[in-house]
Amino acid sequence: MTTDLKGWIGGSAILASMCCLPSVIWVLFAGSSAIVAADQLSNNLYYSWVRWALYATSLLMLSYGLILFFRSKGICTLDDVSRERRRVINTTLATFTISILFYLVWNYVVLEVAGIAVGLPWEDSAFWN
Repeated sequence: MTTDLKGWIGGSAILASMCCLPSVIWVLFAGSSAIVAADQLSNNLYYSWVRWALYATSLLMLSYGLILFFRSKGICTLDDVSRERRRVINTTLATFTISILFYLVWNYVVLEVAGIAVGLPWEDSAFWN
């Protein structure tokens, strides 16, 4: 992977986790007085249509990054794509796999542990319970 795709992968994974990240940041800066409100914000975003909108936007962002990446490599037309089919498929599958793995680790490990550490009541719903 080149540096171009790393930014798109990281950005799309962080965008997909925006239903939990604002709550952690809010409690981090506002202190324990914001725990209940931040937890409610996280629940409202995660259990509504917003989570699916973030997933869709993240998918579009990653697709756009792949288009830019392939165009920078000289793969601009459908004929170029058919000639470089194996490279396009392998790069696309690797990019989406890495992005999904990064999202899972970032959202369900890093943010969950950080949220529990700042006082959010997420321990009962943690994936390891």
